[in-house]
Amino acid sequence: MLLSKSFGYAVRGILYISMLQKEGRKVQVEEIAEKLAVPKHFLGKILQELVKVGLLRSTKGPYGGFELASETLSSTLFDIFKTTDDAEQLTHCVIRTNSCDTQNPCPLHENISVIREEFKRLLLNTTIEDLTSSGAELTLDRIATTKL
Repeated sequence: MLLSKSFGYAVRGILYISMLQKEGRKVQVEEIAEKLAVPKHFLGKILQELVKVGLLRSTKGPYGGFELASETLSSTLFDIFKTTDDAEQLTHCVIRTNSCDTQNPCPLHENISVIREEFKRLLLNTTIEDLTSSGAELTLDRIATTKL
């Protein structure tokens, strides 16, 4: 139940775009990939998925690039998680037994259920705006070097 690289790249990409959008400009995938030190093609696919679900907008051309959609700041981390990861993993047995549920629990079921619920609550209750106004000083350099 660890977060994927895709999720981390998506969150960092959105945060990076949000900081540069304050300067009134769109950001191209090459710049984001270079600054975040992530593979350009992989990041491009992730950002295009975020466009498909309405978390980002993209414009082609020399003055094109990515920008936040109007509802991005109010979107939750769970919205990103559903886009980059299989949300069903929150229900799979962590030790991979064939049948694990409240009626037939594996040895870790009770403990992991508490952790899963808290994790899901965190994702559902944390918005992008919460991250951008969290009191933690977000700088371009810090986003670039953050490892999620």
